[in-house]
Amino acid sequence: MDIDVRGPRFGAAVTTVVLAVVLVTGSAWLLAWQTLAFALGAAGGVGRSPYGWLFRTAVRPRIGPPTEFETPEPPRFAQAVGLVFAGLGLVGYTFGPDWLGLAATGAALAAAFLNAGFGYCLGCEMYLLVRRLTVRAG
Repeated sequence: MDIDVRGPRFGAAVTTVVLAVVLVTGSAWLLAWQTLAFALGAAGGVGRSPYGWLFRTAVRPRIGPPTEFETPEPPRFAQAVGLVFAGLGLVGYTFGPDWLGLAATGAALAAAFLNAGFGYCLGCEMYLLVRRLTVRAG
């Protein structure tokens, strides 16, 4: 079942704010929260993430029904990519080295900002590339 394209973009906007705060404060706890949000989105799809729930219950009723839809697999893959980067960042912030925490969190922030600000989902594009390559190879 296809999903409202505004949901993942809203989630990316919240993620952008969360990751920016992590970079400013160095909060491993806040990054742990974001890692959990990515894990839930990767495991159950973006609708099952906390930001998907927030969009569905608080935002979507106020902005009306969707007019554009997308398949859920690319955003779900993007959540898994975000999970990897947030996990690496969490390792860096918790155990070191500090540069790993900063770099991994910064990379996740850049990807989230691209989606939130410009509607360009880097993880979704990676998903499509992987699909094309595996179809050609198989």
